[in-house]
Amino acid sequence: MKREELVTKIADDASITKKQAANALNSLFDGIYDALAKDEKVSLIGFGTFQVSHRKERPGVNPLTKEKLVIPASKVPTFKAGSRLKEAVK
Repeated sequence: MKREELVTKIADDASITKKQAANALNSLFDGIYDALAKDEKVSLIGFGTFQVSHRKERPGVNPLTKEKLVIPASKVPTFKAGSRLKEAVK
C-alpha cells in the first residue's frame, strides 16, 4: 500500500476529505519524528513501538580492499511490532 492509498483509506473510513486525512497522517509522522529526535519512545498499543537504538563503535573491514576500519557509533530508529500487528500477519 502506498501513501496515497493509505490517505484514501483513512478518508473513507473516517468520512473526511483526502486533504484532512493527509494532514492527519502527516501530523502522526511529524509526532513520531519529533519524539525520536528527542530520543523518546512512541508506543501505539497493539500496533508497535518506535524507538531509537544506540549502536556502539565497532570494527569493520572494507570488502574491496580488506582494509580494517572503525565503524563509528550511531543512533538508528527501530520498530518492534505489537501483538495485534503480529496476529494480523500470521
